Amino acid sequence: MSLDLPVWRSLMYVPVNVEKYVDKAHTRGADCIQLDLEDSVPPAEKERARTLVEKAAARVKRGGADVIVRINRPLSLTVRDLEHSITPDVNGIACTKIDSASHVKLLDELVSELEEKRGMTVGHTKFITMIETADAFGRIDEIPRASTRVIAMNIGGEDFALDCDMQPDDDVLLHPKQRMIIAARAAGVMPLGFIGTIAGFGDWEKFRQMVRRSRRFGFDGAGCIHPGQVTIVNEEYSPSSEEVAYARKIIDLDKEAAKSGRGSFALDGTMIDIPIIVRAQKLIKRHEAIKQREAKTLSAMKS
Repeated sequence: MSLDLPVWRSLMYVPVNVEKYVDKAHTRGADCIQLDLEDSVPPAEKERARTLVEKAAARVKRGGADVIVRINRPLSLTVRDLEHSITPDVNGIACTKIDSASHVKLLDELVSELEEKRGMTVGHTKFITMIETADAFGRIDEIPRASTRVIAMNIGGEDFALDCDMQPDDDVLLHPKQRMIIAARAAGVMPLGFIGTIAGFGDWEKFRQMVRRSRRFGFDGAGCIHPGQVTIVNEEYSPSSEEVAYARKIIDLDKEAAKSGRGSFALDGTMIDIPIIVRAQKLIKRHEAIKQREAKTLSAMKS
């Protein structure tokens, strides 16, 4: 699957039924705002909450962020949530508790019908597929390939650990999250999340180190439940200035080596060959995409 993937380093959760959070969401600097209809909205509020999505989406994207809506299971709630969430200002749906490729295809069909009904381009609405059960984990390779709408995948750590009767800590979730990253990359979609937990934000330096470690494992972005997490996640899920400078040096030296008919060369006592050169090229591409995202955000905030 070859997709043009967005830059979604930080995806900040905003309960759509809490006005003070919706009102401030566009000022937080998140790449993506996740309007939540699921866990942060109590059952008695869900019916009202879904009616707020369309207007809230237009408001929260004023700062240049993309907008995702996290919807509910079971299917009866899913359908009602989608009926209020498929609008031009919503870029995608966070599909909770995905079971299988068939489940993704069913949602694709529902969304296509709603897009056609509303005069939208079919395919406008993208999917994040959320793996939250042991049963779904067994189909982790087929799920992200089920629809071209799927551009990202994650593991809902708390729900997944609950379903597996395990503790949701770093060591326990390390293997399933690594497995998810590999499945996402094989399918050409973004792996989202942290190696650690999203819940802790009392110690900001500890949180930063956790995010930095998570990027090493290959995550592209992650959900944020507190505005203070957004800046740290944006910084740590971006290449540093030192990394960018080193990558550019590798690319320049590779061009020089190619003129001499060489495919590898030494730099600072390290042999530089094709995999390292390609990694440098990918890092620069990521850096440039982030700069474009940041320019869009700056322009939106000024207007």
